[in-house]
Amino acid sequence: MTAIQSACLAVLLFLAPAAKPESPKPVRVVLQTDKGEIELELDEARAPKTVRNFLAYVDAGLFENGVFHRTVKRKPDNQPNNTVKIEVIQGGINPARESEALPPIPLERTNATGLKHKDGTISMARDTPDSARSDFFICMGDQPELDFGGKRNPDGQGFGAFGRVVKGMDVVRAIQRAPAEGQKLTPAIKILRASRKARQ
Repeated sequence: MTAIQSACLAVLLFLAPAAKPESPKPVRVVLQTDKGEIELELDEARAPKTVRNFLAYVDAGLFENGVFHRTVKRKPDNQPNNTVKIEVIQGGINPARESEALPPIPLERTNATGLKHKDGTISMARDTPDSARSDFFICMGDQPELDFGGKRNPDGQGFGAFGRVVKGMDVVRAIQRAPAEGQKLTPAIKILRASRKARQ
């Protein structure tokens, strides 16, 4: 190869578009509850910090003997102090292992991720922004008031959606209909275990 050919090749390589890094593929997690199985698809490409946080709890076995402890319904006696009504079920890690909870994570807002609180969306429970840790909730029906700009939380920042239910919405509905005192499920519905599903 001549010097001129080498120089041309170097220019072509320099001008060639760089290969884009491959986006992470969705990760699936199966929650085995005492009412049946719920399969989740987590969107690491759009909500990477939230997904990594959730998977850290899964991989550490902290959801084993966890619980769904809260049901929120559009009924007068269920949300008497909320003008903006929603429908979700909320769960978390094994209560006996709360001391092992990880530090709070940054809120990945829906206006940045593009994820919305639709029927079956899984999202992180929180109080103030950047306070979510281990508790999560699953939407029953579309819940736009949980998106950025929504009014369920007065700060308007919304909640950190990070995936969706792909199998087992019948189980989610059964949990929502379970006996409760106000919003507290009585008894709580056990999460027997949570595990990653092998990619096909």
